[in-house]
Amino acid sequence: MYRPRKQVRPLADLIGPSIADALGRAGFSVVEIVTHWDDIVGPDLAPRTLPLKMQWPNRQNNEPATLVVRVEGPYAIELQYAAPVVVERINAYFGWRCVGRLALRQGPVPPRIGPPPKPVEPSAAELADIRHDLKLTEDDALSASLARLGALVRRERRGR
Repeated sequence: MYRPRKQVRPLADLIGPSIADALGRAGFSVVEIVTHWDDIVGPDLAPRTLPLKMQWPNRQNNEPATLVVRVEGPYAIELQYAAPVVVERINAYFGWRCVGRLALRQGPVPPRIGPPPKPVEPSAAELADIRHDLKLTEDDALSASLARLGALVRRERRGR
């Protein structure tokens, strides 16, 4: 019996609602405060801090939330002094006064794993050496791509 396959969906469509639910339980009304934390606080503070949860006061008074942030011990003073600027940047990012103050919790911040570094492009000499060793096609764009790939593979093999 033939069964039609389900359509392939992007991973973000599957994980997005799960992340939103988990962050909602931590008080985050918007996922972006966690996913865009690096953009909001900047490259100096981002690797040393981590937003943990938002504590909302009585919603009848329209008071802003307190954002609880984990910070590595030595950088707590730096974040404490920068707190007004960070609060202002968060509110400017979202366009409304959602955070009124930061509550700092000292503790280890897990290292961030970013995208792998891009390889350094091969030099003209490396490309010429590969082109000399290989029979390349008449298509110039394909030849250039194959030469680049060959130079990167050769460089990686020499490094091992």
